[in-house]
Amino acid sequence: MHSPIPTRAGRMGLAARADRFFQLGARGTTPAREAIAGCTTFAAMSYIVVVNPLILAAAGMDRNGLFLATIVSAMAATLVMALWANLPIALAPGMGTNIVFAQVLVGQMGVPWQTGLAMVLLNALVFLLLSLTKWRARIVAAFPEPVKLGMQCSIGVFIAWLGLRSGGLLVGDAGSLVAFSRLHDGAAWLTLAGILFTAMLLVRRVPGAFLLTMLAVSALGLFVADADGRALTRLPDHWFGVPTFTGDLLFALDFRGFFSHFMLLLPVTLYFLLIEFFSGTATMFGVIRSAGLLKPNGDLPSARAAFASDALGSVIGAAAGTSTVTAFVESVAGVEAGGRTGLSGVVVAALFGLALFFGPLLTAIPACATAPVLVMVGLCMLDGLRDLDTSAPENYLPPLLMLLVTACCADLMVALALGCFAYTLMLLARRRWPGAMVLGLDAVFVLYLVLRGAIG
Repeated sequence: MHSPIPTRAGRMGLAARADRFFQLGARGTTPAREAIAGCTTFAAMSYIVVVNPLILAAAGMDRNGLFLATIVSAMAATLVMALWANLPIALAPGMGTNIVFAQVLVGQMGVPWQTGLAMVLLNALVFLLLSLTKWRARIVAAFPEPVKLGMQCSIGVFIAWLGLRSGGLLVGDAGSLVAFSRLHDGAAWLTLAGILFTAMLLVRRVPGAFLLTMLAVSALGLFVADADGRALTRLPDHWFGVPTFTGDLLFALDFRGFFSHFMLLLPVTLYFLLIEFFSGTATMFGVIRSAGLLKPNGDLPSARAAFASDALGSVIGAAAGTSTVTAFVESVAGVEAGGRTGLSGVVVAALFGLALFFGPLLTAIPACATAPVLVMVGLCMLDGLRDLDTSAPENYLPPLLMLLVTACCADLMVALALGCFAYTLMLLARRRWPGAMVLGLDAVFVLYLVLRGAIG
């Protein structure tokens, strides 16, 4: 008996079901556009597959197990976000918290990594409870509109800053702290060329502009040398690799150690809770605002599902053996490439699954290939400045202050805190009551700044 061959009608039926499930037509997108967006997002954030194991291995964790944990948690969390919330947001173990986990919690405080994973899981459960009870949505809704606008634009500046730094165009300088590169090496030249090339593609509205830039720069890197005289793009000896599973990190959670040292761990626990709550929320808001999917009242679509998916990602990550999983700002690259639904997230999850077997090849993508994309994505996010209300200082000064702080010190949390403080004080100066929720946010950010200084 022969297996049935898919007919044109069958394919049309599958496309119709996908359209209904992901609301492709309603959001003005197509399967092809979502596929390109997913590939773009994955290419922009695929570095985490290599970088996260390197960082967390310093805590004494098995590097091969971390490779598996990073991919499994990113794949599962992104798939949950895609299928439950239907949003083009990819998730993976977050940069920043993994450094604090390895260098501060384990390295400086001497806490076993198993105890640290228990802390991550408990924080994730708190996130999940807040999400399912609508408290997280209420807290987000309490953010003033000027601060919400500042969040989107500050994330854009931060992404562009990351691109300039990773591409070698932003360097340290003894006189001015930072300076533009003198273009002494091939990586800086390729990054600069990639930025200009991407700008040309965007003007011409070429589909997959970001992906084309990364492929083109990676190819040129085969013939351009770095400062040590080696090719920027170095092909691996083996393109494929089958990962080995040891299970050392799976459910390696030491709750007894956490509760027996609760007072010692309380400051860093609150630090993780605050930074992931607000940083992840700000990232999701910035990505969705950039996609033009915000509700008329400024709220996130499918807010409860989105926040719960973010929390579940960290639950999965801690169980698999990695630090906090969060929404990635690189998702904006996919949004700028046309992604508007969870279908692009399904593509990202599938590519993470393939990465299990293509780890050696992923390491061949040089930083100068992703840097131009990050720079242009960040600049595209600044289009929110068109909505800047200049009729009153309290409407335009807080977001501009947030932009300035982010550009100077690349600290999104500090920028968000100062934006909230400025907005509150300016309202009080006008003898207007900012509201109990806004004052509560200010109190939380004061606590964050205190904890930030306490744990270094």
